[in-house]
Amino acid sequence: MNDDSRMRSWERRTEIPLFAASLLFLTSYAVRVLAPDLSRLWLDFWLALTAVSWACFAVDYGVRLRLSGRGVRFVVTRWLDTVVLVLPLLRPLRMVRVYNAVQARRDQPTLSLYARVITYAGMTSVLLGFAASLAVYQAERDAPGTTIRTFGDAAWWACSTLTTVGYGDVAPVTPQGRLVAAALMACGLALLGAVTGSFSSWLLQTFTREDEKKPP
Repeated sequence: MNDDSRMRSWERRTEIPLFAASLLFLTSYAVRVLAPDLSRLWLDFWLALTAVSWACFAVDYGVRLRLSGRGVRFVVTRWLDTVVLVLPLLRPLRMVRVYNAVQARRDQPTLSLYARVITYAGMTSVLLGFAASLAVYQAERDAPGTTIRTFGDAAWWACSTLTTVGYGDVAPVTPQGRLVAAALMACGLALLGAVTGSFSSWLLQTFTREDEKKPP
């Protein structure tokens, strides 16, 4: 078994555990942002869960780095994995790599595969929007002159930004909030591009197969 085969095998085995770890990371982060008045003991507990889940990502990255046998080349070519390791809240962006793999297949992907890509990309868009809402709410809620005073304001802002509508009624004013906004704009374009691209390809294949069924 070569290095690529071993790494693919490792990724298949760890897919579900890492998904659970990502949900744990997001949950623990959400609790610390939305419930800052918890006792010190509980806050430390949720902080420890955040650290444990991040450690899972770090171990996975280290194992895949070693299995690849590429060293620095792995860090460069798998830059998205590196970004996700540094900022675990961006883990939903791994969906873009799945979409690219589907598009790169030489044979035509099945309609059910396209449907799963659309579903997964839609779900990860929601998770990314939720994570951005938490991050911008944490940065903005106590800032002077802020228009994002509640988590509801942050969620509304994330929806309008992620969908590139941008009403402008609420907007971040802090450097941290604006950095989150810039990242969400870029990430939103990537994820929504995966959704719309898959949907368009799905429709084209559907119409093509319907035409092929018609009698000459």
